[in-house]
Amino acid sequence: MKRLIIIVIFIATWLPAKAQTEKEINNQVQFWTSINSTWRFSDHWGAMGDFHIRRDDFIKDPNFYFLRAGGVYWFNDKISAAGGVAALWYAQKAQDGGFNYALEKRIYQQILWRSINGRAKFLQRIRNEQRWHEVLNPDGSVNRIRFSNRVRFLFSASIRVFEDERKPRLVIADEVLFHFGKEIIYNTFDQNRLFIGMNHRLNKDWTFDFGYMPVLQQGYSGYQYNLNHTIRLFFYLSPDLRKKKDEDLPHYPVGGIE
Repeated sequence: MKRLIIIVIFIATWLPAKAQTEKEINNQVQFWTSINSTWRFSDHWGAMGDFHIRRDDFIKDPNFYFLRAGGVYWFNDKISAAGGVAALWYAQKAQDGGFNYALEKRIYQQILWRSINGRAKFLQRIRNEQRWHEVLNPDGSVNRIRFSNRVRFLFSASIRVFEDERKPRLVIADEVLFHFGKEIIYNTFDQNRLFIGMNHRLNKDWTFDFGYMPVLQQGYSGYQYNLNHTIRLFFYLSPDLRKKKDEDLPHYPVGGIE
């Protein structure tokens, strides 16, 4: 009987713990839009700046507002490096039904490589970010600052589908993100962003892309995930102020996805 009681107690305590660690996926719909600019002043030097807006429940509620600025150095027309600062205001539901905003400050560094193979243009980017983000109390006051270091790997392919270069191109991209820090125990994998859509050039300085981006993000618990079905509309401003420009591999934004 004593052994049976021990077994029953073990099962009673083990089953709830198991249930709590089963994967939970929260599906939601978001809308992301942004303006991403890269200014090339010379063969080697330039600047970049982005402004992003993300909305929840498609466009109903705010998710965050984001600003990024930095400098760019081109080793050549294929490889560039960049670094700078950024700030993000993340919306959280307040007790009065409104929203409180948690501030996240960042420093970032990146290297980007581009190439052409037949009808396809490829872009690969590695970005490293140091992030200090506020953790808020229910009343909106700051409880503490959480630090994390995040590493991001992006691969993008822009494929010419039509013979006419003026028509849209097919874009397929994927970015995987990992982060590290004292409070990051169960979710070293942060998120994955897959994008499929089209890119179209409006004129020599402006392009945009539009498409669908499922974003799978793991929560701090390790077993809770958000699957964001995202409609993405990004605009790119990339003026090239050099007198002599590369016609085969024209100037391209080095910023982009938050």
